[in-house]
Order: sequence, then C-alpha cells, then structure tokens
Amino acid sequence: MPFPQFDRRRVKFLPLSSRKNKQQIAKMAIDPDSAPTPLSGDGERQLDEVAARVETARANGKPVMLVFGAHSIKNCLGPLFIRMMEEKLVTHLATNGAGIIHDWEFSFQGQSSEDVRANVDQGQFGNWTETGTYLNLAFVVGAYRGLGYGESVGRMVQEEGLDFPAVEELREFIAAGAREESISETVAAASDLLWTMQQFNIPEGRMNIPHPFKQYGVQAAAYRLQVPFTGHPMIGHDIIYNSPYNHGGALGRCAVRDFLIYANSVAQLDGGVYLSIGSAVMSPMIFEKSLSISQNVHLQKGNKITNHLMVVVDLQVAPWDWSQGEPPMNNPAYYLRYCKTFNRMGGTLKYITADNRDFLLGLYSRLR
Repeated sequence: MPFPQFDRRRVKFLPLSSRKNKQQIAKMAIDPDSAPTPLSGDGERQLDEVAARVETARANGKPVMLVFGAHSIKNCLGPLFIRMMEEKLVTHLATNGAGIIHDWEFSFQGQSSEDVRANVDQGQFGNWTETGTYLNLAFVVGAYRGLGYGESVGRMVQEEGLDFPAVEELREFIAAGAREESISETVAAASDLLWTMQQFNIPEGRMNIPHPFKQYGVQAAAYRLQVPFTGHPMIGHDIIYNSPYNHGGALGRCAVRDFLIYANSVAQLDGGVYLSIGSAVMSPMIFEKSLSISQNVHLQKGNKITNHLMVVVDLQVAPWDWSQGEPPMNNPAYYLRYCKTFNRMGGTLKYITADNRDFLLGLYSRLR
C-alpha cells in the first residue's frame, strides 16, 4: 500500500511579478572593472598566489573551475562571471539549484530573492507561477534534447523560449524505440515530455518566453560561449519542487548529465585550479566523488591527479592551519566541511576568509 503524497495541484500560485524582491540586477550588478576592496590579513598575498596559479593553468591549457553557492549570484556578480568566461579565464562554472534559479529570475524579470520568513508565514514562499512552470519545463525539454541542467536553462534564456515537438512525432518515436532491442534513454525522456504536455495541455510548437534582462544571465552567456555551466541540485531543496510541473525523471536526467560533465573537468584538473566560493556543502561533496572516479581511471593508466590547487573562499574565520594536517575531532575546525573535505583530496588546499565579491573582484583585477 503506497503512502499518501501531497498534491501540489492544490497549491495556489501567484504571478512572479507580484513578489517583493530584495535584489534588482540592473541597479546592483557588479561592474567587473570596479576597484576591489583589499582583503584583510594575508589575503592580498594569497590572492597574488592564486592569480599566478590561474595564469599558469590557463597558459598550459589546464582547467580553472569556478564553483559557487547561490549568494554569488544574489550578490549580482553575474557580469563578472560573464566577463571571466569571455576572456577565457575560467573553463567551467558550477552552482547549486538555488544559484540556477536566482540567475534565471534575474534574466526573466531583473529581480530575485524573496523574503523567506514572511512568505513561509503566509504560505507563499516559492509558490510563483513562472519560476515553477518555466524552469521545470526547461528541464523536461532539455532532457529530451540531451542537455544538462544549466544548459537547459541557458538555452531557454538565450533563445527566449522553448520548442515542443508534435505529439504524434513523440508517440511514433516512443513506439519505435520500445521495439528496439536496446532502448535509448531518449525514449524515456520523450515519454516524460509527452506526459507533461498531456497533463498540462501544452500545445506543440513554439512557447515564447521573453527574457528582457538576459544580458545579465550567466547561464545564457555560458550557452552562447559554449562554456560548461553545470547545475547540482538536491531533491526538495529548491522552490521549483513546489510546482506540479516538477518532474523528477527529467530533472534527474539533466542533473546526472551535469555531474558527469563536471567530473570530466575534474578528471583534467592536474595542473589546474579549483575555486570553491561560498559553497559549504555542494562543492566539496560533488568534488570528492568526482575526484575519486577520476583518480580510479587515471590510476588504471599509471597516472594520478596530484598537482591541483583548491582555493576555498568563505566568510567563516578558520584559525586552523590546514597545511599542518587535519585538526583533531575535539577541535571545532574539524567540522568545517568545506575545508576538511578538500584537505583530504590531495593537491594543495588554500583557505581564504573573504566576501565572495571582494575575492572575485580582487582576482579578476590581477588577471586582467
């Protein structure tokens, strides 16, 4: 007997335009050419060292991965990320599910970041029509097209819409695929898409979705520049799960594809730089799994990833010197996951206490 489930169709959704937001991208966007605020302590010296390693990595054709939490997007750093992609200073961007959403909302309406406390109290947090509808549809269409999580959103923003195939075309494709001895995963994705179109009466053809602020969209820029921008969500963590348009199968296909794209970048990281900015959970967790499978393949060939620099940036003061090894379990520093995990990953760990805006502006000012 299956357990009862919550019916999301009972939820009342409101237009995104009716929501009060804390951040407005046009007013608050960071100018990449603005002077950075100097870092405290030995932060400036550390920035010099990081910039030198990034320059060396790029000169040698090695990856520079920029992995960040949602606050880097909420802090309106999008223009800086775009500039760094355009100038080929970074080779891969990655964020969590919330970062994907904030970047999309900025592209769609120029605003993001609702009042969580007030809206939960009113039963309205996350219950916004356009965010729940368009992002979930982007993943259903993207999974069918063979796109990843970030790429699905980037394509929708850049092309300002989604294309839905003919129902009969989907039916024929699914039927033909089911008769094959080996069923393609695309057949399952086509079934997800057909189910979604039928459930929500979505007509075949073009769905126009204007994005008047897409010049600020990092995912759109990554799609345009063909730079990997991967999304790494966790089920139930993001407001798109509130919506009945949410489809676990489609979302999972896109997210797994992005994990494998990310892991492919990690597999090339020997001699490269990994920048982990304000991500206490997502970045260290996906890094350790990706490095493990990458090392497995390298070791089979007699190689090993050893010469990689991992730069972790967060606001938390970390008095422990990680170059001296791991602290004992009775030391609070032991429980700083974003330091402990990376310290176990070989290579070199550098922890910098800084605001993400100050660090990234300082780094870019040196690299340019």
